[in-house]
Amino acid sequence: MFHSTRGTKEVSSPEAILNGLADDGGLYVLDFMPSVDYKDFINDDYQTMASKILNAFFPEFSYSEIKAEIDEAYKSFDIKEVVDLHKCDNAYFLELFHGPTLAFKDLALVVLPRLMKLSKKKLGYKKNITILTATSGDTGGAALNGFTPVEGMSIVVLYPNGGVSPVQEAQMCSFKGDNAAVLAINGNFDDCQNFVKDFFNTHKDLSISSANSINIARLVPQVVYYFYSYIHLVRTRQIKPGEEITFCVPTGNFGNILAGFFAKKIGLPVKNLICASNKNNVLTEYFLTGKYNKNRPFFKTNSPSMDILISSNLERFIYYASMNDTDKTSKLMKSLKENGEYNFKNPYDYFYAYSTNEEDTLNVIKDVYNKYNYLIDPHTACSYNAYSIYSKETKNNEKVVVVSTASPFKFPQSVLEAFGVKADESLESVKVLSEKFNIEIPSVLNYPSVKRDVVELKDANSVVEGKIKCFQSK
Repeated sequence: MFHSTRGTKEVSSPEAILNGLADDGGLYVLDFMPSVDYKDFINDDYQTMASKILNAFFPEFSYSEIKAEIDEAYKSFDIKEVVDLHKCDNAYFLELFHGPTLAFKDLALVVLPRLMKLSKKKLGYKKNITILTATSGDTGGAALNGFTPVEGMSIVVLYPNGGVSPVQEAQMCSFKGDNAAVLAINGNFDDCQNFVKDFFNTHKDLSISSANSINIARLVPQVVYYFYSYIHLVRTRQIKPGEEITFCVPTGNFGNILAGFFAKKIGLPVKNLICASNKNNVLTEYFLTGKYNKNRPFFKTNSPSMDILISSNLERFIYYASMNDTDKTSKLMKSLKENGEYNFKNPYDYFYAYSTNEEDTLNVIKDVYNKYNYLIDPHTACSYNAYSIYSKETKNNEKVVVVSTASPFKFPQSVLEAFGVKADESLESVKVLSEKFNIEIPSVLNYPSVKRDVVELKDANSVVEGKIKCFQSK
């Protein structure tokens, strides 16, 4: 049974999945994590492994129910094994961008709508559910791709106007239909995310849920690729069974690295977790000092999916790090809302944190390509730079999985800038990138011209409420 990080009222897996956010504003957690032995997956493909892990977290569903949905969900990926690893010396780039929107969010967001469909059936829920989600770029396109084909579901996506790449914006705005709305908000990602949380708390009469990683069913599917990458290294004899490895994760909302934390808690031999940030280094400061302080300048950077100052999933981390103390967690989150900061010392010595500025991000993209003939996006560059600093500081020779969260084609202007190539802020830069590096353009990047709907933050409540009521009246 699940309950809130801020309270003890228990709900079932289907209820937690459909609710998204708990009634008290907290995030759903399990006090007793499932125990998983990675050796049980040693001969499994990705789909089978995912089905077993999700079944362990959500036992109200049968394995066969989950497996049928997982098999269907991952058919949209361009490689059979869903993810891939690319070796560069002691670093292994975990490629999570082989899905329909070329970003790691696909791994969970092709699954979440199907888990919601199972949950509705399990609970006998007949109403249309509207997904309301904020995005810093990648979640929006992946959520729209996942939810628009699902009967009985509609979706509203909010993104910061001018705060995403042209490719990300084109992906989102190209989804048009009777059950989808995409709104550019004049503000930053934190404005969008705070609006969504407040909307949930003030519109309990509406049938709404979330596709952000605040939804536990968005988070759990991300645990799978940590297990898969470890088992892949064992199968290919890159590591010995039981050998601990380290993961380096580009981090904004703290969901991706929290999935790695979950993987370690349920039994994966993880040595360390490296939290990689960009110039918006609120998480780096937290892990170094124990102080989380969002009262700082907000920067729009060349790794926009990490341009975040309020990392929502850190609340789940705080809950577990405080020994499951809901009162403590609630007080800290209240302090964050009222004062913009809190103090809580991280008790785990296996967390490391580093940040990367924009200039270094571009230098890393160029250096990795020149050294390994391997092209990476800006977020992965932040992750690789953090790995490089960690390796120099620790002076060890351990193997590290560098989590690669997006295709270079999602951020062509920044990648080209790393090589001194000027490209305008349009989708034409995709073609320029393809020609310069002789890489075929992914077929999913064929977009028609798109029209943006821009909304002022002060008007967002009435606009979003109107969209949702319109969807749910059909």
